[in-house]
Amino acid sequence: MLTARENLLETIKKGGKPDRLVKQYEPFGFAFGNPVTNFIRSVPYPGMEPTKDKWGTVSIWPLGTPGAMPHITPENKVIKDITCWRDFVKVPDLIANCDAEEFWLPYLENQAKINKDEKLITALAPTGVFERLHYLMGFEDTFINLMEEPEAMADLCEAIGEYRLKGFKLMVEHSHPEVLLSHDDWGDKRNLFMQPELWREFIKPQYEKAYSYLHDNGVIILHHSDSFLEPIIEDMIDVHIDIWQGVLPQNDILKLQKQIDGRMALMGGIDAAIVDRADSTEEEIRAEVRRVCDTYCPAGNFIPCITYGMPGTIYKENNVIIDDEIERYNAEHFGK
Repeated sequence: MLTARENLLETIKKGGKPDRLVKQYEPFGFAFGNPVTNFIRSVPYPGMEPTKDKWGTVSIWPLGTPGAMPHITPENKVIKDITCWRDFVKVPDLIANCDAEEFWLPYLENQAKINKDEKLITALAPTGVFERLHYLMGFEDTFINLMEEPEAMADLCEAIGEYRLKGFKLMVEHSHPEVLLSHDDWGDKRNLFMQPELWREFIKPQYEKAYSYLHDNGVIILHHSDSFLEPIIEDMIDVHIDIWQGVLPQNDILKLQKQIDGRMALMGGIDAAIVDRADSTEEEIRAEVRRVCDTYCPAGNFIPCITYGMPGTIYKENNVIIDDEIERYNAEHFGK
């Protein structure tokens, strides 16, 4: 029987031979306390007061809500005039604050506890280029500025992309991850947030640089975007994404699998609106997981998973049922 890491590597390989379905995030070993992430923002917690990160973005986490979110208002938005954005933004200096070896020692100690025979060492890189744009000015200003001030927005995207690349380099040079889970949501359930041509002009170039660096250094690129991304699927392959995590069922997954033909693995498919409510029944959860396993997994290069960008569901007991149903499927179909 393959280990969890071996099974993942076979699953994402074109023509690979996994011996069972990958169970959500099981093969990925996360070490927390990454200096790059910790420098930018303190660790959020439920009920925290409005808190600024190093970019100046305010985040909140009200009690009773799933997690921390940026809270952008006309008064607190960082960039009030995109044409002079450098007057409002000071790009955090990652090299000065995150490059010393002593900053990485606690993180490396956590990383050393991961069983490398079973799991792939996985680093987390939240808040991608598009997300950083709307964190700094809000959605409305972001879209207006893309149309009305393209030169200034291109300049800002370049600065964010360079910052992101520096962070990736620090992670690779200091901790040598095997996988990098990178977040950037590019759409909602039905559409991209912008026309594909705009995405290709402003967002794609930054990922061509950053993900090429990771690819050249042998890092598996696990990109989270729980979005409708059909119009840019070939572009995602172009920038070396190995696994698209967060594939919503609103995408035509069967069509995408035929189009991709093993050039990129897909991870997701399980509809959170069905499986992660306070009133979700065990029967509903099992039926949705079984639908995903039966429908998408036979084509290969697919990992059944909740579409969230980290392991687990909001209602924790529901995730136990999801995992158990995948295990039942494996026992029935693979004897594992």
